[in-house]
Amino acid sequence: MLNIQRKPPPRMTVADFIDWPGDGTGRRFQLVDGEVREIPIGSVLRGLIHTNINYLVASQLKAADGPYCALSRPSIVPRVRASLNLRAPALGVAAAPDQPTQYVVPDPVLLIEILTPDNATDVWDNVWSYCTIPSVQEIAVVHSTRVLAELLRRGRDGHWPEEPEEIGSDGMLRFASIGLTCPLLDVYAQTYLGPS
Repeated sequence: MLNIQRKPPPRMTVADFIDWPGDGTGRRFQLVDGEVREIPIGSVLRGLIHTNINYLVASQLKAADGPYCALSRPSIVPRVRASLNLRAPALGVAAAPDQPTQYVVPDPVLLIEILTPDNATDVWDNVWSYCTIPSVQEIAVVHSTRVLAELLRRGRDGHWPEEPEEIGSDGMLRFASIGLTCPLLDVYAQTYLGPS
């Protein structure tokens, strides 16, 4: 069977992007201001961090037995320029009904990105777009080159802080939106950055 690469159009809307069959390579993409951008392939380290975060968050949600679920690489549409942006964080938490035709996750409360040496621009661009979504309460950026998480939490007045809270290797990661508190080092379990 011949693998035919399809180049994306120079500009797309979210509706076009959802209908687009991909470029034929199996690579993953997100839509940024109408432009298709590839999501870089992650290292084993990034995969371990992603798995650990998924496990910690999903376990908390299961124990809480509430309406929320954890979604790996969810499709998130920011409030501003919504018709031209569909972002894909590492993990999202939302009360998402399971619908066969649903692609975009409505009303996420927590979004998590994993920062790698090759995705910094996209990660921080995504973070600022997530701040436009009224339902989002917390945004975390977890680093993959050192034990560090940067957490933004929306204030009671609805505003975001000027700078993220930095959580280091001896700190606790707290997601108030879902009631999760754990040592940040748990995110780095089974990696060379984690506890020895």
